[in-house]
Amino acid sequence: MRVVIGSDHAGFGLKKSLVEYLSRIGHEVLDVGTDSTEPVDYPDFAKAVGEVINQGRADRGILICGSGVGASVAANKIPGIRAGLCHDTYSARQGVEHDNMNVLVLGARVIGSELAKEIVRVFLDARFTNEERHSRRLKKLYELEAGYLKRHESDNGFD
Repeated sequence: MRVVIGSDHAGFGLKKSLVEYLSRIGHEVLDVGTDSTEPVDYPDFAKAVGEVINQGRADRGILICGSGVGASVAANKIPGIRAGLCHDTYSARQGVEHDNMNVLVLGARVIGSELAKEIVRVFLDARFTNEERHSRRLKKLYELEAGYLKRHESDNGFD
């Protein structure tokens, strides 16, 4: 699977560990930064991960910041991105199976690297169920997103 990964400075160490892990288990990894612990802004990396997914250059994404909250909020502002902050395997699996989550968000200051690896593995192994109830709910999410964008494209610069 093609996986894009990005982090802010707080997530840099965990990101390095996950890039190595993902490569070792056979995934194609695109690392969009950051490349150090120098302070940076997490929305920039949420945008980079989201753009790669929306361009079709990756199948799934992983975002990491200190708590995971900021990166999750930022990623979910990007049309087409369904990001979930998960610190357990159940949420990571269910987020994909029920909600077709395409970006996993982790808090580097909340969980350790071994748990993060297990969560990532479960996230990447999971598949959307396509059950009627999940498809119906996903369609409603797309409609919410499309309606919001249509109503606000003139005042927010969306074209």
